[in-house]
Amino acid sequence: MNSYGMKILVVDDEQDYCNVMKMILSSRGDAVDAVGSGLEAVSYLKHTYCDLVITDLLMPEMSGGELLKEVKKINRATEVIVLTAYGSIKTAVEVMKDGAYTYVTKGESPEELIIEVDRLREVIKLKAENKALKKSAHNLDYMLETKSDAYSRVLNVALKAAKSDLDVMLLGESGVGKEVVARYIYANSSRKNRIFMDLNCYSIAESVFESELFGHEKGSFTGAGHKRIGRIEASDKGTLFLDEIGDIPLSMQAKLLKAVEEKKVYRMGSNEPVHLDFRIISATNKDIEQEIEAGRFRSDLYYRLNSITLKIPPLRERSEDLPLLIDHFMKKARAEMKKEIVRIEPGVMEFLLCYEYPGNIRELKNIIERLVALSEDGRVSLDSVQGDNYPLKGLPPHAASKSLREMRKEFEAKYIGDLLDVHGNDLDKAADALEITKRQLFNKINEFGLKKDKAEQ
Repeated sequence: MNSYGMKILVVDDEQDYCNVMKMILSSRGDAVDAVGSGLEAVSYLKHTYCDLVITDLLMPEMSGGELLKEVKKINRATEVIVLTAYGSIKTAVEVMKDGAYTYVTKGESPEELIIEVDRLREVIKLKAENKALKKSAHNLDYMLETKSDAYSRVLNVALKAAKSDLDVMLLGESGVGKEVVARYIYANSSRKNRIFMDLNCYSIAESVFESELFGHEKGSFTGAGHKRIGRIEASDKGTLFLDEIGDIPLSMQAKLLKAVEEKKVYRMGSNEPVHLDFRIISATNKDIEQEIEAGRFRSDLYYRLNSITLKIPPLRERSEDLPLLIDHFMKKARAEMKKEIVRIEPGVMEFLLCYEYPGNIRELKNIIERLVALSEDGRVSLDSVQGDNYPLKGLPPHAASKSLREMRKEFEAKYIGDLLDVHGNDLDKAADALEITKRQLFNKINEFGLKKDKAEQ
């Protein structure tokens, strides 16, 4: 049975043909109905959605070509395959211009028709997946709001990259939001109304990687019960996002390079090239140049994919954005878990603003979800994150009981005091190290009650 069953309507004035096709398609996991005329089909489609209409071209009362036009009036998303007599090329071209998915010569064997149905099935399945991805994409928009100069520069270059059609490589630690930048490039490109197809190279077993990327023909290997379109072919006219590109098997890298350079693929089991138009955005958290030196990544593939390279800064280098991200994740977690938060205990924000986040934005999201999930009586407690997993790095044990202003004052006083000791209470040297004026330093010394030996001289 197919993983994606379609709703199909067969239209033919030959009842025996309708019965045979209904039996064949139903046995493959599709929901199939059949009617004997174009008029019946129009009436049916006004009340029932179908993914596909298979119609004979020559029928009394309403031809297949006329039915095609009516189908598109009812729902443009419904695809139509037209069955033509042998040699009716002129008519076939006309129905394609009117919006038919394809045409098939009506013969004794239904194999050609089944191949086209399977091809369409895969396209519809991938479109459905892409629609779901697009629906979730708006949840990532918050990560494009920034007060960080470093991240702003990345977004500015990404916007310029989007206006070109060059392949882009995104570098950065795990969890920094490389997919968000990839979608930002896609959303601002000329391909934005076409498909955004993603593939996590790390999650695909090497044994099925070729089929996943290039597709396969029916019978090309054990278990290949029908033709399958690969991710590259499915991204035709659109954008292919290859996440974790550093984990692509070395055995597949030469084939990917050839596909990118020639803009064509060969499905497994076929010698016929499929010519395509696609753009690749790749991403990795690995040091690709180090991978090349170790012989795990091809240098020619690397240079082909990184026409434009963007390095996404880790969260610790854009701490200005922490308040925005914390607020977003807190609201999102509360809404998803249907939990009302009435009080956030002292120390929680200090922790969230001072923690180093080795897992970057992904870890921040997980921590906040944990805080909300473990909250009791509307109270968010720091106990939920303290311990071995999330130590208060850089903060003294009493930090959780103090406000952020108090902690900043305490840190500043200690830092200036230590600096004065290092420079033997020489205010000129200490001020230069702090990049402030000598008078500003003198005011700080008075404010914090520090040593005044040199200041009083």
